[in-house]
Amino acid sequence: MTERPGIVVTGASGRMGQMLVRTVLGSDKARLVGAVERAGHPWLGQDLGAAMGGADLGVTVTDDPLEAFAKAQAVLDFTAPAATLEFARIAAQARVVHVIGTTGMSAEEIAALEPASRHAVIVRAGNMSLGVNLLVKLTRMVSAALDEDFDIEVIEAHHNQKVDAPSGTALMLGEAAAEGRGVALEDVADRGRDGITGARKRGDIGFTAIRGGDIIGEHDVVFAGAGERLTLRHVASDRSLFAKGALRAALWGQGQKPGQYDMMDVLGLN
Repeated sequence: MTERPGIVVTGASGRMGQMLVRTVLGSDKARLVGAVERAGHPWLGQDLGAAMGGADLGVTVTDDPLEAFAKAQAVLDFTAPAATLEFARIAAQARVVHVIGTTGMSAEEIAALEPASRHAVIVRAGNMSLGVNLLVKLTRMVSAALDEDFDIEVIEAHHNQKVDAPSGTALMLGEAAAEGRGVALEDVADRGRDGITGARKRGDIGFTAIRGGDIIGEHDVVFAGAGERLTLRHVASDRSLFAKGALRAALWGQGQKPGQYDMMDVLGLN
């Protein structure tokens, strides 16, 4: 493809949606060709640039994803699980790359992406940043090197408007820790402690979620043994890093075979 790939942003009015829009507009490798919002949204029918408080962009906000996707080569989707499943169906129909940064998806919802992935490229990750994906890889390595004498705790912090917990990134890290030990996360996850819980169960992977202020994202994986403790940490100080990662995934997906991929594939870390 000689022309820059056309990108559609879903949930364009949201905090992450607007960041994705600005990232695409600032890139010399892609074009913004569409913006999708839910039915009844006040931005519908407006020029996206004007709705965001700037100059016209020549992109009208629509609630018809099929019409928008038909003009594009990729979709950047950081919305909600139910919306993402519908977008996946339409992206498969349009044969466009579907980059999913939506968090809070259940195992059943993730499994429901499989039919769409037979027809289109899906890149889904709980976090699109290079640093976090390196942290995932390191977590898997350290977990494999240390036995159950080391307790594993995943601690995450986000802003007070985040609606899901643990975060998608925390679950990525928990999965990596479980994989390192050769166990299934659902068998060892401890997601809440309140009251008289008893002693910590050997081999469990604990999760703690902090919500407050405008924290963008902080993740720690703690390996606590007798007499020593190892902590792996990632701190995000700029939300744009997630948008840049998503755009990188959309560009990487051009020409790939239909299927489900993650940022490890995009970054060559697998």
